Amino acid sequence: MATDQFFYVLLCNDKSFYGGYTTDLARRLTEHNAGTGAKYTHPQSRRPVQMIHAERFETRSEATKAEFAFKKLPRRQKEKYLRDNQRKNVL
Repeated sequence: MATDQFFYVLLCNDKSFYGGYTTDLARRLTEHNAGTGAKYTHPQSRRPVQMIHAERFETRSEATKAEFAFKKLPRRQKEKYLRDNQRKNVL
């Protein structure tokens, strides 16, 4: 049985975006809000975070490629990506 692979986007308390990869969305959100999820979301100024987007992929490779591509985008293109991909959002 294959495990779902997810690319997700968080909206941080400071209004910045964080893109990540996981197989468990709920666990990962809990980790980020506890300050143990990633260096980026560790500072109290970035928490709490909200998961605003998640896409399901069949392979880890596909999900991490989506994460990497998102992280390379400037802020305005990230906002456009989120608007344009609302149908892919599994939240």
